[in-house]
Amino acid sequence: MNWVNANRRRSWAMLLLALGCLALAPAVARADQPAAPTPARDGAHDFDFDFGVWRTHIHRILNPFGDGGQTLDLDGTVTVRKVWGGRASLEEIEADGPRGHWEGLNLFLYNPAAHQWSQSFANNKAGALSTPFVGSFQDGRAELFSPDTLDGRAVLVRAVWSNIEPNSHDYAESYSDDGGATWRLSFTAHLTRAGS
Repeated sequence: MNWVNANRRRSWAMLLLALGCLALAPAVARADQPAAPTPARDGAHDFDFDFGVWRTHIHRILNPFGDGGQTLDLDGTVTVRKVWGGRASLEEIEADGPRGHWEGLNLFLYNPAAHQWSQSFANNKAGALSTPFVGSFQDGRAELFSPDTLDGRAVLVRAVWSNIEPNSHDYAESYSDDGGATWRLSFTAHLTRAGS
């Protein structure tokens, strides 16, 4: 009888130990799992620095894959106004250079699900929106990318906003024909706030 009771006590002890291990298992598993990802930063106001009226100097390299000898310089005004409470903006560009007057516009839209911006461009000669650039801000700098063609070949275009200060910033576009391994500068604009 003692032997039977001892076996029963041992069986109960083993069962309680097993149940205790099962109860602890989720806690141990949770400790081994990676931490939940940090929520994406809301960038809905990343382009707020751009609102207002700016003086601009534009420098274009007409063939970024050539020797860079043919360039075009323009000076003008950029006016940027807020749309949808700042989650979108419309940028109007007017500039003059040796080939006459030029106008363009950019429509910027913020996608809150993707936490990314898009930029679509149109000029007064073509009258159609381009394939949008898409990207985001990181460490005070924006990089947006778009596929395009140049002289019949597929390229990737990168748009960069940098050196952002209250009264000035820089914009540049570069082309890559090797999937982003190397970049060739094609367009720069230095902007200073009008009246500053």
